[in-house]
This record gives sequence, C-alpha cells and structure tokens, in this order.
Amino acid sequence: METNDPTLLTQEIAEQFLADFESVDLSEFTTMTDEAARILPNDQDDLPLEGLTSLSDAAAASLANHQAGLLLQGLTEISDEAVKSLAKVQGKLHLGGLTALSDAAAEALSTHKGILYLPKVTQISDKALETLASHEGDLDLSGLTTLSPQAAEALANNSHFLLLFGLKNLSDEATEALSKRKAGSYLSKDAEIAIQRVKAK
Repeated sequence: METNDPTLLTQEIAEQFLADFESVDLSEFTTMTDEAARILPNDQDDLPLEGLTSLSDAAAASLANHQAGLLLQGLTEISDEAVKSLAKVQGKLHLGGLTALSDAAAEALSTHKGILYLPKVTQISDKALETLASHEGDLDLSGLTTLSPQAAEALANNSHFLLLFGLKNLSDEATEALSKRKAGSYLSKDAEIAIQRVKAK
C-alpha cells in the first residue's frame, strides 16, 4: 500500500524497522495496516506502539503472537475481539488508555500471563473485577477510586503485585476485605490509613 500519510505504519515501514530497529520510531504512528502488524517482530522487547489510537481485530490477532512487552497505551477504545487476541501476548501488556472494560474483555484479560497495565480504567463491573482478579501477573488498576466488598475480597486473594493507589472511598466492608491481602500492593494513602485502622481493632 502506497500512502503519503506520515501517521500510518505501513508494511514498507515495518520492513524497514525489521532491517534496522533504530531507523524507525514506531511510537510516532497513530494507525497501522493489517499487513504491517503481520510482519512486526514477535520478540522485540516493549514494542513501542503507544502512538496508535486505533487497532483492527486483524492487527490485534497478528500482535497476539508477540512474546515480549507490547505498549498500546494510546488506545482509548478497543473491541472485545481485539482484547481476546491481545490477551495471548506473552509478557507486559500496556493498555493504559482504556477507561472502560467490558465483562467479556475482563474475562479475556484474566487469562493473560504477565504485567497488565489498566491504570485509567474507571468503568468496570464488579463481575469484571472479580474475574480480572485471577490474572496471573502484576496488575495496575490505579484508576479505581472505590471497590465493592465483593471486588475487594476478590482482589485481596490475588497473589501478584497490585497497584490501587487511586482508591479514595472504601466502605468498612471493602476495607476489611482488602486488609486480608497478603501479596504485595501499592495502595493510596487513604486506603493504607483505613486498613491500618481495621488492623488496629
């Protein structure tokens, strides 16, 4: 495909990147052709695609073969089908632009193995949080400001490092549940204080 669009990552540019990683800055592109996605390297650490603002299901299916970090924090929306593909990525998966996560997307991401970044997600159901709690790897949910007792209990049982430093409003029941967490976590100051009060009782 020939194009004069400087924001489009084409197969030709992807081939240039394969020949010399330093010759192309992948983070500069906001869109990518399906053909380009198919030939990007599968073992490149932290493949810098954070400039992308859209991703087709076909491109996501190709990126699913990636065996190292994948940076996609420029995406603010993505289909459930694309998420199902990206969940197969081995290693870091950065979806830092998403603000909402469906139940289906959470179920898919719960199968991902590696560090999962969802720091801006604020729209997510209790069901989705309970499902996501089974994720095998460090989990960043620092955009959440509150948790239901059910979600807090599920996350307390997660055995990997957890980022929840956005928490501000926790009920006594949710605080009690979260206080039983044994794995490492980075909580907000408000949550830490509330938990210490629970433990001091």
